[in-house]
Amino acid sequence: MKLSHQNINRFLFGLFLCCFNTISAQNTQKDSITQLDEIVLTQDAIPKKATGITSSSKLSTQAFERFNPTDIPSAINQISGVYILSGAINTNRITIRGIGARTPYGTNKLRMYFNGIPVTNGTGSSTIEAYDFENLGAVEVIKGPKATAYGSNLGGAILLDTKASVQDKTQLINSFTVGSYNMLKDNLTFSHSEEGFNFSLSYNHLETDGYRQNSQFQRDGLLLNAQFQTGQKSSMALLVNYIDYTAHIPSSINQTDFEEDPTRAPSNWLESQGFEANKYILTGLSHTYRFSEHLQNTTSVFYTYLDHYEPRPFNILDEFTNGFGLRSRFAGNLGKAQFTFGGEFYKDEYHWGTFENLYEENNGNGSLQGTQLSNNTEFRRQFNLFGTLTYPFAKNLSAQLGLNLNKTHYDFRDLFNQGEANASAERDFDVILLPNLGLNYQLKNGKIYANISRGFSNPSLEETLTPEGVINPDIAQETGTNYELGSEWTLFQKRLSANIALYRMNVKNLLVAQRVGEDQYIGRNAGKTRHQGLELDLQYRGKLSRSVSFSPYLSYTLNDHSFVDFVDGDNDYSGNPLTGVPKHRLSSGVDLQHANGLQLNLTHQFVDEIPLTDANSASSSSFNVFHAKLGFRTSLSSHISLGLNAGINNIFDSNYAQSVLINAVGFGDAQPRYYYPGNARNYFGGVQLNYVF
Repeated sequence: MKLSHQNINRFLFGLFLCCFNTISAQNTQKDSITQLDEIVLTQDAIPKKATGITSSSKLSTQAFERFNPTDIPSAINQISGVYILSGAINTNRITIRGIGARTPYGTNKLRMYFNGIPVTNGTGSSTIEAYDFENLGAVEVIKGPKATAYGSNLGGAILLDTKASVQDKTQLINSFTVGSYNMLKDNLTFSHSEEGFNFSLSYNHLETDGYRQNSQFQRDGLLLNAQFQTGQKSSMALLVNYIDYTAHIPSSINQTDFEEDPTRAPSNWLESQGFEANKYILTGLSHTYRFSEHLQNTTSVFYTYLDHYEPRPFNILDEFTNGFGLRSRFAGNLGKAQFTFGGEFYKDEYHWGTFENLYEENNGNGSLQGTQLSNNTEFRRQFNLFGTLTYPFAKNLSAQLGLNLNKTHYDFRDLFNQGEANASAERDFDVILLPNLGLNYQLKNGKIYANISRGFSNPSLEETLTPEGVINPDIAQETGTNYELGSEWTLFQKRLSANIALYRMNVKNLLVAQRVGEDQYIGRNAGKTRHQGLELDLQYRGKLSRSVSFSPYLSYTLNDHSFVDFVDGDNDYSGNPLTGVPKHRLSSGVDLQHANGLQLNLTHQFVDEIPLTDANSASSSSFNVFHAKLGFRTSLSSHISLGLNAGINNIFDSNYAQSVLINAVGFGDAQPRYYYPGNARNYFGGVQLNYVF
């Protein structure tokens, strides 16, 4: 464990403050100490955002708190069918049922919403690292293209929601955590709630040196969330999220370095001291109006800004994006039928340029900006219309029809080259109609559901351009049809919940970003894939004694994904397993809780080997990784409660790849760099102080 004296002192100082406040409170309120009621949120208690009978998976705050507060991938990886490959805190790739696994970096082919506001950019890219783990109250995932009201992307939709203010309370909460690699994290939240008004303001800070060379990270953020009544039938909500972070980039490494010393960074990234600096802001204003008991509308306007600067060994990228849009959704019922309809418009302006990186001439001081190499602007528009109708044909049988219409337009401007060398062009995709049909049969202790839906994915920026910066006029949107059959059960007096789903999705016009240089890709459509699999989620809630409760859980994913028709030049990869996807994945654990406030969380994840090349000539090794966290909560007075926790990540010190880069190319005599190592065994501990006014 690598803890600096400075961080230890900060931790002790934080603990001293907690103890000081505790002693003060006890001296002034010795005769008025009462036990605060603990609120335990089950997943069923989280309000569902998915429309009508659409199935979805949910995680509550309780599920997040099983892990280190910097480890959002492990939390979300508890959901079957969803896998986050995490190369670093700032490098996450979310795949759902194998969709998105071929994306070189980042997350695309799904839609992400934060408190109901779209946060996916104009080419379908989403960044979950823009949100502080400790501010999240719930995550809901709609797998596959059946989301309709949240886009019909092949990967589905992820709905993030902030923690709700505790009704009729004013409180101040501070969570302070330190850990290995000089990690320090603090989250300070003030919240107030009264009739017709809810307000919360959070500040968060995170810093760490990281496990690997050149992996320092520092982030500061502010989150403002307010809701207030403006009349008997109307209310407003304001959301502001600001993040400012600098993350050094250790990049991927080859197999020799991965096996001998996974802390290494490639020499060119280390010498250039490669990093990314980001300033990101999201602002959204929402208005809800209830016309009657049978109809209401929520309309949101929003603005996003991203300023990104990234020195890489091969060049320096300097970019900024302005995005804005509007989303309006009506919901209501007409007789027995329930309906939703609305629209979503998003437009952004993406400005980027590249410059020479003269780090080799900078006397060991890292990156140095040189001559400009390119200057570009892209205007991107996306428009969605959506509607669903849910109708109960019988007491136990309901059907739902959904339609989504999408229109996408790209306008690329080359501001650097003149004359014939100028690559300015437009790409106007055809209107695409995406239907969705679902059935739901309710049983005494559960339900059975079926779904057929059509989805799409837009090409990313890299996939629309050739290496010469020219828009590829032949690139088409990926499309696919999803077939799904599932069931959800609550048994043994609701102590056991069991969910199982079988699906098959056929995707055509597969988008492939073929790497032709260190930072050059050619986008093309390259055949068909078949995504089919099984997902199983089990959770049991029981008691070992009158004072000890326990809750074991398990999520299993079977991915039987393959290329149906994929020919790359002279190579025919048809029939091969899909690159970048493990066939088997298991997330399991047990929560133990004592009535005195003591809680133990034991978690485990198994990930099968992952094909690293389309030819299946190389694969990552399968791995098991185990974590443990011990926590204690108690009320110290009628106003103050205290939480303490400590944990160990990667208990058995496994050397494993937390993320991989598929189809990596070794330039010159260099080995291909496939691997992003996971952290070695590491530790963390924290204090939380909650003061209720």
